Amino acid sequence: MAQYDNRFATAGYGSRTDVGVDEGLRAYMLRVYNYMAGGVLLTGLVAYFVFMQAITTDPALAAKSATGAAYALKRGMFLTPFGTAIFVSPLKWVVMLAPLAFVFFLSFRIYSMSVGAAQIAFWAFAGAMGLSLSSIFLVYTGQSITQVFFVTAAAFAALSLYGYTTKKDLSGMGSFLIMGVFGLVIAGLVNIFLQSSALQFAISAIGVLVFAGLTAYDTQQIKDNYYAVAGDAAAAGKAAIMGALNLYLDFINMFTSLLQLFGNRD
Repeated sequence: MAQYDNRFATAGYGSRTDVGVDEGLRAYMLRVYNYMAGGVLLTGLVAYFVFMQAITTDPALAAKSATGAAYALKRGMFLTPFGTAIFVSPLKWVVMLAPLAFVFFLSFRIYSMSVGAAQIAFWAFAGAMGLSLSSIFLVYTGQSITQVFFVTAAAFAALSLYGYTTKKDLSGMGSFLIMGVFGLVIAGLVNIFLQSSALQFAISAIGVLVFAGLTAYDTQQIKDNYYAVAGDAAAAGKAAIMGALNLYLDFINMFTSLLQLFGNRD
């Protein structure tokens, strides 16, 4: 009977099932990448908009320090009261740490939320990340940011394609890479207070390697997880958002690490 079933499958019905699964997988992966790309786009737009609201070239419109002097930046720019609030005042800690809080919230709660609520949380997270990343425009030149962004995009595309197409099981390196992420987060928090350039260089260099590996690993995991949620629209929707969140974090962290290593500062 088993032999008959196998022959029956290879006579055409099995191939149609495979095609159906492949088409479903392609649609699912496209959904993940659309979420991820939309999140990156939203982050970039929010970051640039916040930057434009945070600076001014008119000293009369600039916020004043305790001594009465304007908060001056390079290139003849000054911080506005809004810029002072998010970059200088204690509110800056909320701006810096809000994306991390969103990540933990989504990681622990996404599967208990509706698909619509999960989508809203994802877009809110992308916006919060844009607010947090707006400071890069104060530090690096626009040309440098653009160049590193496209280098990151090319590297991400190649690594994600490898993770999708490789027959090699990448799950073995997953726990190692995730532990690396925790180590980077802890080192980054410590360096907020130490302000060590050597430690920051090490964090950035290791970060590029860790998130490059995670890009391939996460892509393979997203592909494999599809088969566990196929047929359940709600579960597939949440899994797609979670997959997009993982790839988004890989991209953003690889971008910021490369920018810290190779970006041209003003």
